[in-house]
Amino acid sequence: MIKVKGFILAATVALFTGCADSNPVPAESALVPPSLPVTFKWFDYTGHDAVFSNPLGPNEYRNPIVAGFYPDPSITRAGDSYYMVHSSFSYFPGIPLLRSNDLVHWQPLGHVLTRSSQLKNLDGAGVSRGIFAPTIRYHDGVFYVITTGVDGAGGNFIVTAKDPAGEWSDPYYLPEIDGIDPSLFFNDDGKVYVTHNGPPLEPPLYEGHRAIWKWELDLETLQIIPDTGKVIVNGGADITKKPIWIEGPHLYKVNGWYYLLCAEGGTAENHSEVVFRARSLNEPFVPYEHNPILSQRHLDPTRVNPVATAGHVDMVQTPNGDWWAVFLATRNYQQDYFNTGRETFLMPVQWNDEWPVIAGGTEALPYTAPAPKGLAVTKNAQPLNGNFTVTERFSGPSLNWQWNTLRSGDSEWYSFLPEGGLQLKPSGVQLADLKQPAFVGRRQQHQSFTARTELQLPVPAEHQAGITVFQSEQAHVLLAVEHQQLEQQLVLYHQDKSGFKRLATHPLTEANRDKLTLIVEGDEQAYRFAYQWGEQAPIEWLEVSVDVRDLSTQRAGGFVGVYVGLFARTLDE
Repeated sequence: MIKVKGFILAATVALFTGCADSNPVPAESALVPPSLPVTFKWFDYTGHDAVFSNPLGPNEYRNPIVAGFYPDPSITRAGDSYYMVHSSFSYFPGIPLLRSNDLVHWQPLGHVLTRSSQLKNLDGAGVSRGIFAPTIRYHDGVFYVITTGVDGAGGNFIVTAKDPAGEWSDPYYLPEIDGIDPSLFFNDDGKVYVTHNGPPLEPPLYEGHRAIWKWELDLETLQIIPDTGKVIVNGGADITKKPIWIEGPHLYKVNGWYYLLCAEGGTAENHSEVVFRARSLNEPFVPYEHNPILSQRHLDPTRVNPVATAGHVDMVQTPNGDWWAVFLATRNYQQDYFNTGRETFLMPVQWNDEWPVIAGGTEALPYTAPAPKGLAVTKNAQPLNGNFTVTERFSGPSLNWQWNTLRSGDSEWYSFLPEGGLQLKPSGVQLADLKQPAFVGRRQQHQSFTARTELQLPVPAEHQAGITVFQSEQAHVLLAVEHQQLEQQLVLYHQDKSGFKRLATHPLTEANRDKLTLIVEGDEQAYRFAYQWGEQAPIEWLEVSVDVRDLSTQRAGGFVGVYVGLFARTLDE
């Protein structure tokens, strides 16, 4: 039986079912076909979310401020500009970087980790591994980002830049740190500290029992000062209640108090933010008696347009003295599914008896709210929320900021045509493999959306190319043109934890056609797929609609949201 990697072609099964081991396929016919480029001429994406359709009132802003998979936000201020970073996991380039003047509209500056010397090869790592929860800080003319790279991505490290829009340094590794979510704090006495999630001093008392550690950092060498490690929170706000996964710590000093903000409860429906404080870094941190200071876990999950899983807060102060918080949350459908991943929200910080509180601690987070006052308008902002349309012509010389590849900075397999268009040179790597596939993608930023791309025909023999909605190696859907056995056909595949399934096959019988538009339309959990032989031709919808709740973390696992991407591979035997 001849197998195509990842599935068995029905026609091939019928033809070769009777083959015996005594009649092997000749060696020359088992050779991998030569890899030839496939061309995508353009791509466009449009959001249709009803929650974004209402116009904003005067001096209002819209949540999330950054829609789609932009989790674990961290923010810092330099002059009248604010800079924000996010987790990128196994996508390349790593750590998206945004700039704003008004905290509401954001200008993408690119990424922090743009070279293979900064982000080690992630072959073998799942999509939700790689780069976790970076923190950005500005101090004395220098920007610092500290983060954790898991599964071959280098452990905990710091990179620096004087111009955040330029090149960042190679990593300064911190091997002493055993854990994740590191953060930097520059004290007013000149000392610098690293806080992070790590194991407790004693054996864990229960599943999810973690601790928050504090170390002193040598700012000249960007290395941990030996023997300065200390546990400052054990378990969480109240260890008698067995709190789980205390993490994401950030230190601040406000009006003589040291405040420690931490996420608690895991990043699912029980996610929350808690706060501790102390008068001195040598004293025990005391939890706020009214913790959590932010959570949505107490609200009715059946409410309309719920915002859930809120936590992982970072705060920043504006020049007029106001404090604002950025944090992750999700926009759910059917109570607890979210294909758009963890998104970035913004809310003001209220101070109650000198304790910071966000949205009253447990109030429902709004989709619109009064905007920060007294701030300049952000220049060169890009649409990152609301309903928008983006068209990509692939004019080069590099991929625009929205686009990512998987696991590696190697880009020899894609190129740009002089007249516009993206060429992918496929390999035999599937989307289900833990290697770098010939895949480029951008985030799904709406629950309801339409994405289209024009694929140049014919696809080379024994090749496959198309459009995919991709959450992970074990959760994605692919609409692809396959050219094999002298015929081209359109095939729809669905990968979930149960395996790789062919959902539909459609013959491409049109003659003398040199381009085909592939279309995916999503509406919460129902995704439809179609093709079109040009702008004037009718759209031909495939009969099957795909239930993609398995693209949500609730079923797929992991920490990422869905990408809409372009993909190609060779159909090796």
